[in-house]
Formats: sequence, structure tokens, C-alpha cells
Amino acid sequence: MAAIELTNVVKTFGDGVRALDGLNLHVNDGELLAVVGPSGCGKSTVLRVIAGLEQPNAGQVYIANELVNECTPAERNIAMISQSYALHPHLTVYDNLAFPLTLIKGLSKRHIDVSVRDVSRTLDLDAVLGRKPANLSGGERQRVAMGRALIRDARALLLDEPLANLDTQQRFTLRREIAKLQQRLGMTTLYVTHDQTEAMSVGDRVAVVDRGRVLQVATPVDLCRHPLNLFVAGFIGSPPMRFMPALVQDGVADLFFGWVRLSAAKAARLSGREHFIAGVRPETVRLEDIARTDHQYARIPPDISFEVPADVAEFEREFAGGGLPSTSRAATGFPDLLRRQSEDLYVNARSLHLFDPETGENVTRDLD
Repeated sequence: MAAIELTNVVKTFGDGVRALDGLNLHVNDGELLAVVGPSGCGKSTVLRVIAGLEQPNAGQVYIANELVNECTPAERNIAMISQSYALHPHLTVYDNLAFPLTLIKGLSKRHIDVSVRDVSRTLDLDAVLGRKPANLSGGERQRVAMGRALIRDARALLLDEPLANLDTQQRFTLRREIAKLQQRLGMTTLYVTHDQTEAMSVGDRVAVVDRGRVLQVATPVDLCRHPLNLFVAGFIGSPPMRFMPALVQDGVADLFFGWVRLSAAKAARLSGREHFIAGVRPETVRLEDIARTDHQYARIPPDISFEVPADVAEFEREFAGGGLPSTSRAATGFPDLLRRQSEDLYVNARSLHLFDPETGENVTRDLD
């Protein structure tokens, strides 16, 4: 097993596109780090540079504290699994697992057989050793692909959109299986996906990438609660954080639907500036039984339209103002809401994020 570190890595392709732009990333030994970002942000290039399939134009790649820029993919001993799993369709599970060892000169058939049986037991594949990939479930194919990484004693595992070809239910089941298996094996793993829900579900930590740079690396909870900037705040969350203009004067934030008094710490941090972009997580909007009088909450007016589906215990409320749509999700108080004549929804000042409109920086990140 091994830690992985990329330092100021630049990768430019022939058409002049800079896929990685001074990217810095550290993966701890034995952790599962999910890498997420929009299409074309460079996340798959990160894996290819680590594996040695692409050479960086600048920067350093370290595996187990060893500089590997000049090492071949074989010398790096990194296993990479794509969405196709790259299993040999004409070989049985046993032969697929054994295949990496057959390429090593001098290994006896007995040594190979013992290794295959050990990995098979570890991954619960004993019952399917005689089957071919076409006769396996998605989860079984995933385990066979991971088994080929284990049997060659790879130092780290790279997963590139491993669930992209599966339906929603299969993705849900297999991402849980991957996370559990990785925890059991303790293998350093990078998991690339464009699906932020998937990333938040499997990762010990999550790296958010955009335009070839890592914008933030944190635990899933910290990414939601303490986003560094507007991009991370808007990209992470389902539904994502919603934004609106805010005017802050004398410790009071004036939103398009009301105003809230900020904490003394936030007011002091914002002193001397007035214009911000306010961010509200939908899950922080609350349904209250009585009106609040402490001015820590801004009430969303009842004339703002919303639609409540009657067949689910979770609802989304749409409201628009200042030209910026917003969505509120609440998992509590749903039966009561259906019976109410009027609804009292509130935004809490403590959960309000304020961003610099020019830099996008979350200026209240460590105060929320």
C-alpha cells in the first residue's frame, strides 16, 4: 500500500488544452479518495498521470514517497479499473484472476493456484470461479476486477467511473459494496466519478476538481457544511446550495424575501463591505410551528409558490426571487404541512453562507 502525491502537475494535450493546471493532490495511505467534478475538468487525466499512461508536462508524481515521473506503468505497480472492468470475456473467473500472474516468469502453477484461491476467498468469489464474465452480476464483475489488482499486489487502485454503465439501483448497491470492500482491504484507492452523490457516498474524503485544479479536499460532511467557494457550494449537495444577492449593513443581511441578524462574529468579519452572494442549503430551511421573534430567522412569505407531492415523505419547495430560483427540501413535518392553512418556512442566519461576489470565496466559511 502507498500514499500518492501530485505536486504542481501540468498536463497539456496537443490541441493546446491544459487538462491539469498546476494540480496538487495528496491521497493518504489506505484511504478511499473520491475525485469529482464536471465533464472535462481533468479528473480522469489525474488517474492516467498517476498510472503512467500520460506523462505530465511539469510537476511531480510520488507513490510511497518515491518520485515516479520516469517510471513505466509496470514499474509503478498501480491497478486501474475502468467502467468496462477490462475482463477477458473468453476466460473464466479463475483464469481472469490468474492472468496477471501468468505474465510473471518463474511462477509455478501451484503458486498461482494458491494466490487465486486466497483472493477468491477474500472477495467471496469461490462459487463463480468457473463462470465467464457474461454470466456474472455487476457486483461479481466488479469484485473480479478488484481481485486482479489484489493478486498482483498492486500498491494502489484507480477506479475510473466504475459504475457508469449501470442502472440506478445497481449503482446504489455496488457503490456501497465497493466502499465496504475497500475498508476491509485497506487499499489506497482513487475513485473518479462525475456523480457527486456517488462521490459523497463512497469517499473517506472527496476532492472537487474544476478546470484542472483541485478546489477543495475534505470529508463529505465538511464539503457540505464548509465549502471554500461558490463553485464547491453549488456543485456539492442534492439539491445544491441556492444563491441570491444579499446586502449586509450593521450586522443585518437583507435577502430578497426578508432579513436576518447575523452573529457578532460574522458581522465583524464583514465590516466595511455590503454586497455579497448569500447561499442557503435547502436542508437548512425549516418548517416552524410558531413565528420566531429573535431575528435569527427570515420567514419565507406564504405567497411564494411551491408544489408538494402527496406520495413521498420528502418534498421540494420552489421559490424564486431576485431572478435566482431556490429549492427547499425538508424531511420533517411533512404530514403537518399537508394539513396547514399557511406555512411558516424560515432561513436560519447561522446556516447562511456569504460569498465574495468577485472572488467567489466563502467569507464566512469558518464561522457557520
